[in-house]
Amino acid sequence: MTVSNTLRGDISPVLAFLKETLGFMFPACCAVCGKLADADDRFSQYDDFCRTYNGGPSGLHICGKCLSSLAPHSPDRRWMFCLSDPYEGDQLPGLPLYMPLAYDGTAKRAVPAVKFGKKPKLANFMGCLLGTCLKSDDVHADLMVPVPLSDARLKERGFNQAEEIARPAAAILGIPYAGDVLLRTRNTNRQTELRGKSARISNVTGAFGTSEDWDIKGLNVIVVDDVATTGFTLHEAALALYEAGASKVLCASFAGNRQALNPEVY
Repeated sequence: MTVSNTLRGDISPVLAFLKETLGFMFPACCAVCGKLADADDRFSQYDDFCRTYNGGPSGLHICGKCLSSLAPHSPDRRWMFCLSDPYEGDQLPGLPLYMPLAYDGTAKRAVPAVKFGKKPKLANFMGCLLGTCLKSDDVHADLMVPVPLSDARLKERGFNQAEEIARPAAAILGIPYAGDVLLRTRNTNRQTELRGKSARISNVTGAFGTSEDWDIKGLNVIVVDDVATTGFTLHEAALALYEAGASKVLCASFAGNRQALNPEVY
């Protein structure tokens, strides 16, 4: 056996020692709560997905407490009306919203961690959860599109969280992802900063259009955002898709604060 072969044969224990040493010196912290993560072995399925679609492991860590609390609603509680407060004259009455998790606990901490902590990998994980739920409920579509950010918000954040959620969700469903179908036609204020239904409606009314590079006539489309609160943003995005000729639109969000159920599924 040559010296090089000997070194090659002994390298695995060395790497294992280095990994253990570095893990002790620089322990992984939970991407949600920031505490030490203790759930590396629970990400095997997610990391398999990352290796297939992203070319490598996620490098994401979530502690067992946060991970265990990300429990989706039962299937019969995932279907909502898109608008939390319907109004007379709505062009899309009964627009369906698919929302697998409640916006509380870990989910409520995870969303701002993605947006303001700049953690797109956490958004990818959220997309995997959303896609897995959609697939388990046998939801089908021809295309998945994210709600777009304004140019200013995109420059500030560096990524669109809805894109980072929609991309892996589409891959799990086995349908095309199209990040450039929907366009922002004007900048809007953050919906969370506005009070009152009329202010939120006017803030996003006519805020979206569709690209001329796409022909979505006759297609069933899923439009994705991170959180659904009032539902006005998803509603206006769906309206733009219908105006472009979509046959059917399903709104989907990772989480939301909704209680009233939609008796009819997508």
